[in-house]
Amino acid sequence: MSCWVRRFARSAPEPRYAPPVVGSVIALLLSAFVTGALARFAVPGPDPMPAWLTVVIGLAGSLIGWGIVLAAVGPNASWVGIASFLAAIVLVVLYRRFVQKRALWGPDAYRFPERGVGVREYRDRLQRAGIDPDRIGVQLTGPPSGNGQHFGSGREPQGDDATGAGDPTDNPAYYLGLLEQLHDSGVLEDGEYDAARLRLLERLRS
Repeated sequence: MSCWVRRFARSAPEPRYAPPVVGSVIALLLSAFVTGALARFAVPGPDPMPAWLTVVIGLAGSLIGWGIVLAAVGPNASWVGIASFLAAIVLVVLYRRFVQKRALWGPDAYRFPERGVGVREYRDRLQRAGIDPDRIGVQLTGPPSGNGQHFGSGREPQGDDATGAGDPTDNPAYYLGLLEQLHDSGVLEDGEYDAARLRLLERLRS
C-alpha cells in the first residue's frame, strides 16, 4: 500500500507556476502600467486608452529602454528606468501622431481624439455624462438651459443619447459619479471636471 502511495506522490503534477513567478509577473505588469501611465501624463492633452494598452506601452517602453541601455552602457539598472520612461513617451507620441492623427502641441493637442483604441467608448461615456467631447479643450460647456438639452453639450440629444443620457438633474448622483470616473481615468482634466461639476451643482440649486 505504501508503495502505491509513494508512486502516486511521485506522479502527481507539479504546480504549473510557482508563487515567486506569479509575484514577479504581477510586479512586472504593475511596473509597466505605472510607466505607461506616467508616459501618457507627460504628453500634453488627453490620451484616453484602455488599461491593457497602457500596460502594453509600458512593457514595450521597458523592453526598448532596457535594450538601449544594454547596448550603450551595459547592464546598468540605474539607467533602465529613465530609458524605459523616455521610450514609453516616444511610443505615446507615435500612437497619437499615427493612430489618433492628432497634433502633438498647440491648442489642437488638447482636443479630445476622434480615433484610437477605445476612443469611441470614451466619447459615448462623455455624452452620457452630458459633455460634448468635441468641446473639450476648446469650451467645455455652453450656458445652462432648461429645455432638455444635454448638460454641457449645447445640442439636443438624438438617437441613443436621447434614451441613454436624459437630464442630469433627474439623477445627479449618477452623473457626479460618472464625471468622477471620467476624471479618474484621465479623460477629463482637473479644470474640466471642476467646471462640469460646478455647473451641475448650480443647476441643482436653481
